Amino acid sequence: MAADPAADGAVTSGSDPMAGGDGPPADEPPRTGGEGTGGAAPKPKKPRSFWKELPILIGIALVLALLIKTFLVQAFSIPSASMENTLKEGDRVLVDKLTPWFGSEPERGEVVVFHDPDNWLAGEATTDPNAFQTFLSWIGLMPSAEEKDLIKRVVGVGGDTVTCKGTGPLTVNGKALNEPYVYPGNTPCSQDDQGGQFSVKVPKGYIWVMGDHRQNSRDSRYNQSDKHHGMVPVDQVVGRAIVKAWPINRWGTLPVPDTFDQDGLNTQSSASTALTVAPQGLALAGAVPVVLWRRRRQESSDTR
Repeated sequence: MAADPAADGAVTSGSDPMAGGDGPPADEPPRTGGEGTGGAAPKPKKPRSFWKELPILIGIALVLALLIKTFLVQAFSIPSASMENTLKEGDRVLVDKLTPWFGSEPERGEVVVFHDPDNWLAGEATTDPNAFQTFLSWIGLMPSAEEKDLIKRVVGVGGDTVTCKGTGPLTVNGKALNEPYVYPGNTPCSQDDQGGQFSVKVPKGYIWVMGDHRQNSRDSRYNQSDKHHGMVPVDQVVGRAIVKAWPINRWGTLPVPDTFDQDGLNTQSSASTALTVAPQGLALAGAVPVVLWRRRRQESSDTR
């Protein structure tokens, strides 16, 4: 029986030809090759076509859109005239949902979206969305019909005293506000006895909100009989509306008016960050690098 050279620790891939081995000459490099191919290198696999990658791209984009809607920015439509002319019925706004996660609270002058704090929308008509509308709302391209949200301007924050007498002006901590955003023809205060005249102290952890269309807005003034006395709990705020995104001819940002920067209001500096792109744009931008990375990784593994 012939002895197994490997059992003695012998190297067989580069044996000395003078020793009678079957290996290549000393000056010839050892040959390499794939298994079962007669020494020929395997052919690299062709990368997947664009159409095969497209479903993966769409899937990643949808997942990112859902994450963006949940944590970063969400689109909302304006259903009423309570914020005219700043926002008109049918406008689409993008709402920054990121900064509340870092402890940032609403500030005076910001336009915010918040959950209905105590049946402010009681009696409002609701619609039954179809399957396509439900899907769009799930990924953040449409607001959910099940969500009871409102949009108003923050006038007072915790610790503020907000007062309205006669036809105005509206005052915060004794400082009169110059409000050019109020709907033309409206007065800052209304003289009805249903909430048009008031003086309130805003508790910590709450905000006082009013619509820009003062004579057509059921806001904090008219909900003082609810369990929060017309205040909105900060933890019910979805986020700050930062951009009018649609229609295109009304595109624009929603900055804090200068009147809220006057001395004596004790305005706190804002830590909010404006995100000015739609969820689907962010999702697509995030999905493309992931797919390209996958393709490069596949090509690299095929050529090894």
